[in-house]
Amino acid sequence: MSSHLANIDRKRLEQSIDELGRIGETPRGGLTRLALTDEDKRGRDLMVRWMREAGLRVTVDQMGNIFGERAGSQALPPVMMGSHVDSVPTGGKYDGQLGVLCGLETIRALNAQKIRTRHPVTLAIFTSEEGARFQPAMIASGVMAGKIALEDAYNARDKDGIRLVDELERIGYLGSEPCVPRPFRAYLELHIEQGPLLEEAGLSVGVVDGIVAISWARLTIHGVQDHAGPTPMRIRHDALVAAAEVVTGARTIATELGGDLVTTVGNLVVHPNIVNAIPGKVTMSIDMRDPRDETLEVARRCLDAVVEVACEREGVRYELEHYWRVPYTPFAHDVVAAIERAANAAGARWRHILSGAGHDAQYMAAIGPAGMIFVPSRGGRSHCEEEFTPMDDIEHGAATLFLAVLDLAGRV
Repeated sequence: MSSHLANIDRKRLEQSIDELGRIGETPRGGLTRLALTDEDKRGRDLMVRWMREAGLRVTVDQMGNIFGERAGSQALPPVMMGSHVDSVPTGGKYDGQLGVLCGLETIRALNAQKIRTRHPVTLAIFTSEEGARFQPAMIASGVMAGKIALEDAYNARDKDGIRLVDELERIGYLGSEPCVPRPFRAYLELHIEQGPLLEEAGLSVGVVDGIVAISWARLTIHGVQDHAGPTPMRIRHDALVAAAEVVTGARTIATELGGDLVTTVGNLVVHPNIVNAIPGKVTMSIDMRDPRDETLEVARRCLDAVVEVACEREGVRYELEHYWRVPYTPFAHDVVAAIERAANAAGARWRHILSGAGHDAQYMAAIGPAGMIFVPSRGGRSHCEEEFTPMDDIEHGAATLFLAVLDLAGRV
């Protein structure tokens, strides 16, 4: 069966990608649509309109997660497809929203072919997946899975001190449905790979076996703020000097432990951040990921040691908080097998792959059987305006999603 026979309407899908991509579009063709901003509201409103036009029964839960259900012939748990429509600042038009739009196209294709399924088919849009404005990432699916307390999520604040719950209410997406685990036959998420492997191999589809373990830490270093001129080097306690040692130390942990371990310091805030003052305080993030939980534990212990040595050498105080940890997430064998069959039936060239990024599927896998479909990222680039996936690959991915959903939902 070719993707054409799966009756994915390529032109309709392409138009939807273009239209949603214009909301929050950047001058360089990227996307800035931070969670619970006015742009996010406009993106959500458009999706809700499209979902209702496709005949879905739309509900919103207490975390602003949106669910659109297409009835099945029997009162069974749904096959759920999902992703997110929020972006990182100056991100791309494919991360998150491609999965939502391929899910919508699956619904539209089922409607166009008048296909009835035994299980209902539900499209889910999760709130604030990126963690760019409110931390941690995947906060709303985390609440749904019972891994993050609703109250903690509501009290998450952005850099301006604005609470998540207040923004949910402001944009009109503080729903009444409880945000709790709900039964599903399977959860499927189509997403861009965000890495180079599929493109390098000339493949259209990745059948994802699982998601790497992730650890986020927050480090605050307290030095002594002083004048850059009269203060001799011998009496300085420079918070940024210690921080610099931690930055290079984090990189060294990854290169020395090797394998698939990656470490990143992506956020660094210096106080007072002026030319002629010795930095008195630095806060920074440390992101570490590895497919093996054991390796990540070793990396965390190494980081503790690196921070201690760096701060002792400079004579500064510190607080290191390991505040978010998600273990390696294997996907359900029967869902992975259904995606494999679908990729073959769609005529897609595919391989098995691991996800190096976190996704809502990570938390959904804690509730029920989950799986993911990857499509290639040009140059392996993502979380940037250059993010791009060719339409041929998108079509193969969408056809794989459609056929996997049909397989799992059961055709009547």
